[in-house]
Amino acid sequence: MQKRTGRGEWIYGRRPVGEVFAAGRRQVYELAMAAEDRESIEQTQFHECATKAGAFFRQVTKRELDTISGDGNHQGVAVRVSAFPYISIDEVCAEVRENERVLILILDHLVDPQNLGSLMRTADAAGVQAVIIPENRAAAITPAVVRASAGAAEHMRVAKVVNLVRSLNDLKEAGLWVVGLATGGEGVRNYTEIDFKGRIGIAVGSEGHGLKRLTRETCDFVARLPMEGAVASLNASIAGAICMYEAVRQRNA
Repeated sequence: MQKRTGRGEWIYGRRPVGEVFAAGRRQVYELAMAAEDRESIEQTQFHECATKAGAFFRQVTKRELDTISGDGNHQGVAVRVSAFPYISIDEVCAEVRENERVLILILDHLVDPQNLGSLMRTADAAGVQAVIIPENRAAAITPAVVRASAGAAEHMRVAKVVNLVRSLNDLKEAGLWVVGLATGGEGVRNYTEIDFKGRIGIAVGSEGHGLKRLTRETCDFVARLPMEGAVASLNASIAGAICMYEAVRQRNA
């Protein structure tokens, strides 16, 4: 377990810490940096950002940072911050109603922080306006996810919902068309045959299980990625990335 000092949680690694300060969405309580003979330009910038945020600064040993980060790749820096600022499903529905080209990422009970972090990074790069994740039996936006996203998660608007299917229906009533990713089954179409240019939600299933039955039945379309080799499916984060960038390609064509 990570060692916590006081309230909040520790975000670690140079890029994630930099994005915490750049996004400015969390309260920063404390900055911990490994003592060096001379501060680098990056460390000086972190120190200045912490001072501006009114955060406590302390120099620590690398062993202390190992403990803070749970032996993660901290690169000599960590910040203790407030909890991740989730948004409500109502805010996402409002975005759907107002934006004719809205792109939403829906994650159906992913549990691997690496997959979630990778998808968050791609979602930010692809211009996704919001991400929907279930509240239970799924990975949340933890420090490990922020690290895996190279800090991109700090910029993403994420709604954590109790009932995913009910939330999908709310989004559809607001005007969203939901495209689910699956490997096969009835009504599945090649992902390049689907129109991703309007109000679109892309639903990605969990590792090993894919979309749950009710989630799939709630989707307006089900898309597949062609598999020409021996394996039957791609990693969830890769499949989601391909589909998000198909939406980017169509919208920029």
